[in-house]
Amino acid sequence: MGLAKISGDGITDRVMIRDAMPKDISLIFGLIQKKAEFDRQMGSFSGTLKATPEKLSKTLFGDVPFAKVILAEIAGNAVGFGLYYFRYSSFNALPSLWLDDLYIESKARHQGIGTVLIKEIAAIAQKYNCTHLAWNAIETNQPGVRFYHKIGAEIVAQEGDIFLFKASPTKILKTGC
Repeated sequence: MGLAKISGDGITDRVMIRDAMPKDISLIFGLIQKKAEFDRQMGSFSGTLKATPEKLSKTLFGDVPFAKVILAEIAGNAVGFGLYYFRYSSFNALPSLWLDDLYIESKARHQGIGTVLIKEIAAIAQKYNCTHLAWNAIETNQPGVRFYHKIGAEIVAQEGDIFLFKASPTKILKTGC
């Protein structure tokens, strides 16, 4: 991980993508709280956030880490994150990657940072020979839905107003967005 670049100049030339570390627990928790509020506004989350810094520390950095987090930073300030984990298909004898969270702070949206993050996650999936990446999004998050289509993802299922997206790592990495 390091300085991530996409074409052109501007803010995305200064985006640093890095793996989260145990010292980042408060930062991760704060971003998850912001994502929960965003999801609440979109209508996809109405419950109580049950994550705590202690639970995150144990489940992300304990003896058996259940998920991984990467952070997007500009000038040392986190502006977004991706939280993912691997799944496994016994029929394919290959992994896939489930993207549980992709979140960019509102002040940093529409500047290419989500593209930098999703491409980094796709590169991780490709490194581990994942068949695909998959994630859910609510239909009311139209900017997100447009973004996912732009990077080459397809809706493969729908349950109510929740879309299941799927994309190959290669397809995401080849998009010019």
